[in-house]
Amino acid sequence: MTAGLPSTAAVTNRLTVLELARGTLVVAGRELGAYFDSSIAYVYTIAFALLANSVFMNEFFLTGTVDMSIYFDRMPLFFAFFIPAVTMRLWAEEKKQRTVELLLTLPIRPFQAVLGKYLAALGLFALFLASSLPIVAMLVALGDPDLGRIAAGYVGLFLFGGFLLAFGMLFSALSSDQIVAFVTSTLVGFAFVLTGDERVVAVLDGLAPHLGAGTFLYETVSALPHYESFVRGVIELSSVVYFGLMTLAALWISALVLEKNRA
Repeated sequence: MTAGLPSTAAVTNRLTVLELARGTLVVAGRELGAYFDSSIAYVYTIAFALLANSVFMNEFFLTGTVDMSIYFDRMPLFFAFFIPAVTMRLWAEEKKQRTVELLLTLPIRPFQAVLGKYLAALGLFALFLASSLPIVAMLVALGDPDLGRIAAGYVGLFLFGGFLLAFGMLFSALSSDQIVAFVTSTLVGFAFVLTGDERVVAVLDGLAPHLGAGTFLYETVSALPHYESFVRGVIELSSVVYFGLMTLAALWISALVLEKNRA
């Protein structure tokens, strides 16, 4: 082989990555266009902004504290209900309208389709989070909030939201009915959150003290302890790895479900 020239394997890998990225971006662009063409993006963003910001402002006027801890503390349960409303249609609607067969007959692999839809949903979710930035501007104008802690809180929100989006997509892929997808995603979302609540942990441990089910779920399954580290202003590697691996696992299983349906 001539010195300085890339090997055949390197060129092949590079093309594979480019093909993966190209197919993923095609699906992501299609989905984002559908969000805005059908006004879903506008309706969901306005609804999120009104509900989430109203909750914060109500608490802010009661406490008068110049920080966003209240906002970040309220979001997990809010996301557990709101995000399934976004993800329930992603695959269930495709199956109902029988457009999923058309999508999978294109020269696009199931994982590309899953990743493309996920990136589009993640972009819409980022728009939701951007609607709360006026709160940050208001706090800066009124006092001297800890911007580092606020930034860490937003990182936690983004990772937690992306995590719920991935699981919502999975249950949408498993169902052909949007309502079923919404209900199952909501229940699982609440489970990930509530198993991190100390009161729920105490109740579960009390039901079977010898098993310690509540403590086990808190330490191994629950997303809330990992999210709360970001709210405290600490970005822990273990929490980033938890959200990353769980998200990738949900996306991978979604791709396997679609591959099975394709076959």
